[in-house]
Amino acid sequence: MQEEMIFSGFGGQGALFAGMVLAYAGMDSGKNVTWIPSYGPEMRGGTAHTTVIISDEEIGSPIVQRPSAALVLNNPSMEKYEPLVKEGGVLVYNSSLISITPRRTDIRYVPVPASDVANELGNVKMANMVALGALVTATGVLSLEAVIQALRDHLPESKHEMLEPNVQALRRGAELAEPVVA
Repeated sequence: MQEEMIFSGFGGQGALFAGMVLAYAGMDSGKNVTWIPSYGPEMRGGTAHTTVIISDEEIGSPIVQRPSAALVLNNPSMEKYEPLVKEGGVLVYNSSLISITPRRTDIRYVPVPASDVANELGNVKMANMVALGALVTATGVLSLEAVIQALRDHLPESKHEMLEPNVQALRRGAELAEPVVA
């Protein structure tokens, strides 16, 4: 098994953090993992992205050109990464903010009202965790419990007040996605 994923959104939406949590979950589960964030104009409101590869085997290259899955949180990310997802792949998108109609018939779309759900939970900044819960469920890359444990184990102590709300966000996102069919 090797899953190559891209996480993307505006700077501040937490795409990089969502990718990092998944990477930690993969490492903690004994998988081979790469996590490569992109830092640049996103710090000034542009689109931020990160790539994550999780594999049972050694990873030959950390470069992701045709991801098997993508998590996109805004319209520019949808425009950029929808065409790149491999045939048969999964694209989880924040339907609260993305107005673009999906165009392809050869990938599985998982629309998740991540921002709306995060607002219901009390903090729009948790939209990334709602979307991550959906991605994990839709792809079956790891168990939701492994991701929750990674969040518990690696969230900085200064952010621990957000631990349980983020766990709740992950679970809500998982409920909104249909599990991968084996």
